[in-house]
Amino acid sequence: MRVVFIGTGEIGVPTLRTLQRSEHKLVGVVTQPDKAVGRDQKMTPPPIKAALTGTEMPILQPARIRDGRSIDEIRELKPEAIVVMAYGQILPRDVLQIPPLACLNLHASLLPRWRGAAPIQAAIAAGDRQSGITVMFMDEGLDTGDILLQHQVDILPNDTGGSLHDRLAGMAPAALLEALRLLAGGNAPRFPQGSALVTSAPKLNREDGRISWEEPATVIERKIRAFNPWPSAFMTIDDPEITAARKSPRGRNLKIFSASVVDFDGKPGEILRNENEFIVAAGKGALSLREVQLEGRRRMSAAEFLRGRLLR
Repeated sequence: MRVVFIGTGEIGVPTLRTLQRSEHKLVGVVTQPDKAVGRDQKMTPPPIKAALTGTEMPILQPARIRDGRSIDEIRELKPEAIVVMAYGQILPRDVLQIPPLACLNLHASLLPRWRGAAPIQAAIAAGDRQSGITVMFMDEGLDTGDILLQHQVDILPNDTGGSLHDRLAGMAPAALLEALRLLAGGNAPRFPQGSALVTSAPKLNREDGRISWEEPATVIERKIRAFNPWPSAFMTIDDPEITAARKSPRGRNLKIFSASVVDFDGKPGEILRNENEFIVAAGKGALSLREVQLEGRRRMSAAEFLRGRLLR
């Protein structure tokens, strides 16, 4: 069938490449506009566009997909099905009605659990034992459409947001091809989502990574893994060297990429040991930090970070 792929994030790249190699005809791609990235504000294409470098695939990059011109350009591609994954905009009814077969969305959770922009981080932070890929029929709501199928995967004790992202990205192509086969055969099932089981995973920002040491150590450890690599869990430390250099008592943010729960007690946020091991007390228990990155510095082990440095 003729397929248009709509997506932006890295998680959709394996699915895009699978569609290119499949029996289906990929007739066009819609993604977000290029944007300025980094200190030098270099214009950078989204991962989906970058994956098509060297091809002649038609690529549309509307600022707003609901604009009339954008809708007309998609309609001119004459798709029989539209496939969406991690696009970043809600599709209007005029786009959803273009393909005669279906508009399918691939979502990185077991819906209706974790509707929204950050389902991977939410699942790890909540201590879920499973995640997966849901293929659903799209409607005008946010991840509210009927479910066509789901593929499940266990969340491992050491999974990070990055590692689970990569596993789900690798699972998505098989889920989509199965869904397209059912759709083409005219026997694709539809299962309404149960409203009683809905949970939300809203878009994250950097401040969401700030650690509240009042929480139990087990909860903080899950958040550290969930927010690795982004938005990154962090604490603010008062380093005498930094304070002297800035002539200000304000500390500097320290990103934490991995930690383990240890049996220590103290006041939440109190640094219990920092000579050979970086241990911080939580609301219940404590955490031994493993890999960290001081604001403006490179990523390193906690032992390397502590070398020659006394914290308080």
